[in-house]
Amino acid sequence: MTSTPPPAGPRLAEVDALRGLAVIGILLSNVPEITEMRSTDEPGGPMLPIPAALELVAHQRFFPIFAFLFGVSLALFLDGSAARASRPRLLLLRRLVVLAGIGALHHLGQPGEALLPYAVIGLVVLLPATWLPRWAVAAGGAGLVVTALALGTSGLALVPGLFLLGLATARYRIPSTLHRHGRRIAVAGVLCAVVAAVTLPWQLSDLANSGFDTDSAVAGLAVAGLWTVALLGVLRTRARGGVLAVLTPLGRTALTQYVGATLLVLLLAGPAGLPDSTRLPAMLGVAAVIVVVGVLAARWWLARFRHGPLEWVWRCLTWWRIVPLRHGPEPAVISPR
Repeated sequence: MTSTPPPAGPRLAEVDALRGLAVIGILLSNVPEITEMRSTDEPGGPMLPIPAALELVAHQRFFPIFAFLFGVSLALFLDGSAARASRPRLLLLRRLVVLAGIGALHHLGQPGEALLPYAVIGLVVLLPATWLPRWAVAAGGAGLVVTALALGTSGLALVPGLFLLGLATARYRIPSTLHRHGRRIAVAGVLCAVVAAVTLPWQLSDLANSGFDTDSAVAGLAVAGLWTVALLGVLRTRARGGVLAVLTPLGRTALTQYVGATLLVLLLAGPAGLPDSTRLPAMLGVAAVIVVVGVLAARWWLARFRHGPLEWVWRCLTWWRIVPLRHGPEPAVISPR
């Protein structure tokens, strides 16, 4: 069997939208880090409203969504390439190695970037897990997340488990059958709300150490779940079309958006006076500009091309050939209705 890249197939609207939401949320956390802004906290004093709000609704809330969807996406890639290649796992290996290279270059502009560690964890954890039955992947993912929380760790320590949970979710065909799981999604939302109601007050009592303890990590996962359920709920309403028009282009070009946002932050940081400052309103303004530019640019690009710029490069290097970029009609979107 020859290795022929599959054509751009149907898209999962909810997955793209969730990925787009994660791109926006992660940007809010990355701008202060990239620009080396100073903390607004005074030792022993209360956290100011804007940074407190960011801690509660943004920081550590969107990387779990992104990590989970990374596992989903690699599972979908493996399934799609299995019909076109005799050794699909070799393609997955190459895909992760290429991502590591992109991440290493991106690291030059953003030392705290996630692509390189995601690629390494994918090679060490996700790739071997593709040989396991789906129940074992799900159990392993849950076990790794619980272990990370029990050890009082957060951040990257949660990523291996979230990767595996995403892989298992795709193996159980949940992303393409969300319309059958409305009640379960609602129950998950209630559970996340209960956990958030318990853990957020603990995090509020010690916001200065937010992100470095189990309480904030559990709260982060719970709020990430609430963001996910809330978006899936909105996508069942009349607002679906407008929300997809904004979030889907970001999700389909997530790699380009993530790397491009770093370049735009570095470009705008000086004029906005962000480096070594506490100008959080200006930071939010820069983030808003980047999101608007990202949405408009992605919509323009995807109206003409099948893949985002970096997504296309990633695809070409994965399959080791030039794959078609231009397209006629937009690819179909799978809608769970």
